[in-house]
Amino acid sequence: MKPASESLQHPDYLLLFDGVCHLCNSAVQFILKRDPSGSIHFASLQSEKAKQLLSRYSYDPSELSTVVLIAHGRLYTKSDAILRVAHKLSGAWPLCFYLGRLFPRPFRDFAYDWVAKNRYRWFGKQEQCMLPTAEIKSRFLD
Repeated sequence: MKPASESLQHPDYLLLFDGVCHLCNSAVQFILKRDPSGSIHFASLQSEKAKQLLSRYSYDPSELSTVVLIAHGRLYTKSDAILRVAHKLSGAWPLCFYLGRLFPRPFRDFAYDWVAKNRYRWFGKQEQCMLPTAEIKSRFLD
C-alpha cells in the first residue's frame, strides 16, 4: 500500500478496474449489488482520471494487470484490494477479509496473478469499457 504524495479529491473508496475485461466488469456488477450504501466508487484503469490518480501515487498508470483500490488516501493492489473491497460488502463477504488475511500476501498474490494472467483467455475481453446505467452512473468517475 502506498500513500499519495499529495492530497487528492476522490471518494473514500475508489476501485480502478480493467474496463475491457469481462471478469472485471462482472466483479463490478457483483460489488454494486452488495454495496447498498454506495460507498465504493469506480473508474476504468484506461480512463484519464485513473491515469492522473495513479501517477500521483507513483504507480505506473499503464499497469493493467491488477485491480487498484484507493481507500482513505492509500493505494492497495491485487489481493489486498480484493480483500478490502470484500470487507465493505454486505452479507457474509466481510468474513472473506478476515479469512483471507490468514494467508500470507505472497501466496494470495500468486493466486491473484495466476487468474489475472489468464483472465482474457478464460473470460474474454470487450472492445470498449462498459457504460454505466443511469441509476449507477453517479458511482463512476468517468
